[in-house]
Amino acid sequence: MAINTDNVRLVFGLKLKQLRLDKGLSLSELSAKSGLSISYINEIEKGKKYPKSDKILALARAIDVDYDTLVSLKLSKRLEPISDLLSSNILTELPLELFGIDPANLLEILSDAPMKISAFVGTLIEIARNYNMSIEKFYFSALRTYQEMHDNYFEDIELEAEHFLTEHNVEPEKLLDENFLAGVLKTKFNYKIEQINERTNPEFSTVRSLTINNILGNRLLLNAHLSSVQRAFIYGRELGYLYLGLKNRLQTTALVEAETFEQLLNNFKASYFASAIIIKRSLLVPAITDVFAQKTWQPDQLIRLIHHFNTTPESFCYRLSNILPRYFGINQIFFSRFNNFVGQNVFDMTKEMHISRKHYPHTVRDEHYCRRWVALTILNDLADKINSKEQPQVLCKAQKSTYVDTQDEYLVISFAQQMSPTPNLNVSVSMGIYLDEPTREKLAFLDDPSLPSREVNQTCERCSLYDCRERIAAPIILQKKFKNEALRKALKKIIP
Repeated sequence: MAINTDNVRLVFGLKLKQLRLDKGLSLSELSAKSGLSISYINEIEKGKKYPKSDKILALARAIDVDYDTLVSLKLSKRLEPISDLLSSNILTELPLELFGIDPANLLEILSDAPMKISAFVGTLIEIARNYNMSIEKFYFSALRTYQEMHDNYFEDIELEAEHFLTEHNVEPEKLLDENFLAGVLKTKFNYKIEQINERTNPEFSTVRSLTINNILGNRLLLNAHLSSVQRAFIYGRELGYLYLGLKNRLQTTALVEAETFEQLLNNFKASYFASAIIIKRSLLVPAITDVFAQKTWQPDQLIRLIHHFNTTPESFCYRLSNILPRYFGINQIFFSRFNNFVGQNVFDMTKEMHISRKHYPHTVRDEHYCRRWVALTILNDLADKINSKEQPQVLCKAQKSTYVDTQDEYLVISFAQQMSPTPNLNVSVSMGIYLDEPTREKLAFLDDPSLPSREVNQTCERCSLYDCRERIAAPIILQKKFKNEALRKALKKIIP
């Protein structure tokens, strides 16, 4: 078992405590038999100290085991989950301090109640296995939690982005395009920008970009099918890596097998930097203020803003998730992205983020998302346009969605477009805003009759709207819930 050297003390301490308790010895009794102080043994069991050979021998004799058994890194079956945790990269690679956790305190918790913690960790590992959660998915979940903890707003990166703009003499009203950003990469950082040769490297046909940094220089290879907007973002992200001094990086975001959490975190920081220099907060905040002040719902105004800022709907929505909590006090929001291939009634949620609370919708497994969601209906609208040979443009729709079970109401604004370079792939991105009273007062267009309202639910399997025309699956989970409730009521009648 490969355990990080920093955790060897903890493994030894856990093992000593387990053997001491198995022998029925108290700390004072082990102290008397081994000749070591109670405080010293307590420090060992908490993983704070690792004894020298002579003291290990004294402990082994005191608990009647041989020396090799005591120093072995193998833990009992009851503590195997903790062993698995320590063998993984999670404790060593995940910067726990980002989440307000002192690693030393975590290890102390493990040593204080190893059996209970082991059972808990074992449960988490079993859940992860059942849902095929790889270490990479765990890292992605941790990163999303980190963003949500900070309302997805990072003032330090915002300031670095503004320093970059000042350093390159970018005027306040100027918007950056791909030519400017590529020019900085070439002139200041000696980058060579090339196209990916799909004939010689067909495996990279769906990869957007590939960065190669070595002693021969810096090369940025781009997919030939990218739009100008997509290239601009990639250039901005590359500048983010360089300007923020982020060394440990992903060479391409298509490679989801990140070696460390730091790589995902650095990719997020570089992407945030790119959004901040392309969609400057000094320009976006007044533009959104104007949108919110309109008495009528005007989707074309938002589409024009996307084109004006030389960005994509996804980057635009994600940038909104940065500024809405900070500058508008709207901090009950979610962001989601769905993929759909033309002609298929299958919708995959490929990204989600929730700020301040766990909103619907969120990812579910083996169930069918509510077909009343505007995030899905707009994809059907886009597919209809493609099938009728219309030139597909960015679509924008909004809907006031009330969840049947909770009566929670959201304003959901969705955008949909084709996603190159993958053929027949349509993508919708949505920003959901929870409509409490303070938020309603900030959105002047909410009462516009042209803004539709619909009852929705999470999935067909959980929905009580039996007359729903969009339903594509039976409410089996809801039916099971009702059956169990009926059984409980029957038991109460039988059992006094």
